[in-house]
Amino acid sequence: MALKAAIKGVGGYVPDYVLTNQELETMVDTNDQWILERTGISERRILKGENMGTSYLGIQAVKQLLEKTNTDPLDVDLILCATVTPDMFFPATANIIAKGVGADNSFSFDLGAACSGFLYALSTGSQFIETGKYKKVVVVGADKMSSIVDYTDRTTCVLFGDGAGAVLLEPTEEEEGVMDFILKSDGVGEEYLNMKAGGSRMPASHETIDNKLHYIFQAGMHVFKYAVTSMADVAAEIMDKNKLEGDDVAYLVPHQANKRIIDATAQRMNVGDEKVMMNINKYGNTTAATIPLCLMDYENKLKKGDNLILAAFGGGFTWGSAYIKWAY
Repeated sequence: MALKAAIKGVGGYVPDYVLTNQELETMVDTNDQWILERTGISERRILKGENMGTSYLGIQAVKQLLEKTNTDPLDVDLILCATVTPDMFFPATANIIAKGVGADNSFSFDLGAACSGFLYALSTGSQFIETGKYKKVVVVGADKMSSIVDYTDRTTCVLFGDGAGAVLLEPTEEEEGVMDFILKSDGVGEEYLNMKAGGSRMPASHETIDNKLHYIFQAGMHVFKYAVTSMADVAAEIMDKNKLEGDDVAYLVPHQANKRIIDATAQRMNVGDEKVMMNINKYGNTTAATIPLCLMDYENKLKKGDNLILAAFGGGFTWGSAYIKWAY
């Protein structure tokens, strides 16, 4: 019997500090109604404190996951961290998370695919399970987006928040777990969604800092158009491929970037609002953390055998979908 990678638990963490639309009104020229109508976001969580990076978020999420699943950290074989806001270029944030949770026998690495990062990491982690190589793989999606947001840019500062989510993958011989995935990318996205400075092409300098080149740049309308089409298409594609109708799907688990993109995807899949996981109103766009945070928030509504369609779109451009049969 072929092995599959089943999600056996989910954990998550968001910081305590709540940045509301009302507070943003005091920082930039915007208002609550405008933000809500265009994005569906009411508030987002921000990690405050000296020397606190993405690894802090990830450690909290993984600790909760290990506790909930009664997993000894020393039994974890691999920790994968999807992030675009690593603590540092090196060591990998996954290395720091592994140390922080006491997973001393694991190996760990980061994976960067922006908002599609969790899907990319989930599919990568599942391969290590399916080959029989490993028994326990932890997949983390974590981002401290506040570290790269310009809070004087009203087009981007309303969108993003900080958070982390994590899942535990274990082998199963049952027809459950990660059933299928479709992953895509197109480098055309470089000019529309990027952070120009800080890498090898444009290292940090007084000039790059003065010109605010270490913050997210987004050409909103271009990205929106690509995202609406690509995310809806890939969600429909994986359903067709696996002969699923809207009625067969328990939940759409979409990346939480914008309520309008989520609605378009649900419509294309022919699923009603009651089948769409949504927490964008509370957390905003936490990039690689959105999908696992949705799974955490809806965990008590899920039952064994539920068909889930995960879908995301992010900078790169990167996009993809996954078909998962819930395992507990």
